[in-house]
Amino acid sequence: MNKLIEQLKGGMIVSCQAEGDDPFNADPEYMALFARAAEMGGAIGIRTQGIAKLEAIKRATPLPVIGLLKSQFEDGTVRITGSFDEVEQLITSMSDIVAIDGTFRKREGLTGPEFIREVKKRYGCLVLADIATYDEAKACEEAGADCVSTTLNGYTPDTMQYHDGPNYEVLKECVNGLSIPVFAEGRYNTPSEAGEAMKLGAYAVISGTAITRPRVITQWFVEEINKVTNKK
Repeated sequence: MNKLIEQLKGGMIVSCQAEGDDPFNADPEYMALFARAAEMGGAIGIRTQGIAKLEAIKRATPLPVIGLLKSQFEDGTVRITGSFDEVEQLITSMSDIVAIDGTFRKREGLTGPEFIREVKKRYGCLVLADIATYDEAKACEEAGADCVSTTLNGYTPDTMQYHDGPNYEVLKECVNGLSIPVFAEGRYNTPSEAGEAMKLGAYAVISGTAITRPRVITQWFVEEINKVTNKK
């Protein structure tokens, strides 16, 4: 196994991302500060979206960085690093691992596993396949992905029903059925959920919203308070 991926075993990876009009999206250096804070807290890796944020984080911390670029499929659902140009941008910006959409949806005329196979052939970079189902994870392993993450479970048309909380079942399927590292990602919002993922055999846990998006976290609290106050 690659030594860099070995460094991530049994640890916490923090996804430092901000989008739209979120105040923390105003300057890439804000994400770099989140990455530094994550390192101080014991994180062993960072995941981030966007070239400017990637480069700022690389300057701020020596931790391995999983880089990606987001776009959308025609139905509006998220697509992660969906073109060869985006892969080249991430490699040029020194992304240690490139996260790629490993679902069966097509981009560049290829499904996720087919696209990953071609990326490995062209560039030889480390690839983390973001998947939504076990079948996708297995196909990505066979295509040469170095590791997989359950990132997209709950965010694709076929898995929207799993959007509430972590999907431990797909994690267990991947852990039991694959020989490459499986990262637990997707709505792991509490320490206890991260601990449960590790008990189930996750290689490492990736979490972002609960750590680096105070706007969303505030909304969680407000919604719970409103449930109570609206009943009175």
